[in-house]
Amino acid sequence: MALTVLLSHTVCIAQIKNAQSESIKIYGNCGMCESTIEQAGNMKKVAQVDWNRDTKMATLNYDPSKTSQEEILKRIALAGYDNDQFLAPDDVYAKLPECCQYERVKKTEMAKTETKEDHSMHNHDKMKDKPTEIKQEVNQLNAVFDSYFSLKDALVKSDGKLASTKAKELLASIKTVEMGKLTTKEHTIWMKVMKGLVFDIEHIEETKDVGHQRDHFNTLSDNMYQLLKVSKYEQPVYYQHCPMANSGKGANWLSKENAVKNPYYGSQMLTCGKTVETIEN
Repeated sequence: MALTVLLSHTVCIAQIKNAQSESIKIYGNCGMCESTIEQAGNMKKVAQVDWNRDTKMATLNYDPSKTSQEEILKRIALAGYDNDQFLAPDDVYAKLPECCQYERVKKTEMAKTETKEDHSMHNHDKMKDKPTEIKQEVNQLNAVFDSYFSLKDALVKSDGKLASTKAKELLASIKTVEMGKLTTKEHTIWMKVMKGLVFDIEHIEETKDVGHQRDHFNTLSDNMYQLLKVSKYEQPVYYQHCPMANSGKGANWLSKENAVKNPYYGSQMLTCGKTVETIEN
């Protein structure tokens, strides 16, 4: 059994090109913690995390050309687990199962140190070695979603030129996303859909043909839906469906308003469709 696990682990590392190996302490308690920590840090053919619940030490094997120790540890902290570089957000830690709520050694040490050094500017060099507490920030994917809604509105108007411009803006907003700042769930879906998003957006941008743009908006919307489901947008979003679009196969889209304004037909059949799901994160 042990030999099988070792061989499996060796194969996983072998699949990572130019694997770099490092060890770092990550706090946790049990087998459930082990599963969550490793799931948060792992990326297929890019990063492999092996955490030991007895020693609290994790071995990180990763391709430094595609990720970094910082990105891996940040994802693990966002899943609720303190490590030597980053502290988990308090609200995420609080949601861990009771058996997983480990003693927050680094959090306590950081609080004590900050109290002692509150009035001592000359201790700045000591401060830089302390772990960073990750704050829950405004979701950077909001800009991506806003650009998508603008593109949808252009297609409702059947304005191919405007849709091309809005697609260019959407592509720009996607390129500004920092993967290291995404939550674990967002990061997982982002890696899954990013290639498809870019493919469809580039095709919409390079043409003024509304029919062709709408073909790609169909698959673009499917991928955007997956991303929105695991993200936090500032208001409810309505997932809507037109049964006649896509040659009668039906097609979906996302909207900030419950009233149907069909991007696949525009003024020809503006209200054709219905809301099939309300997404509130």
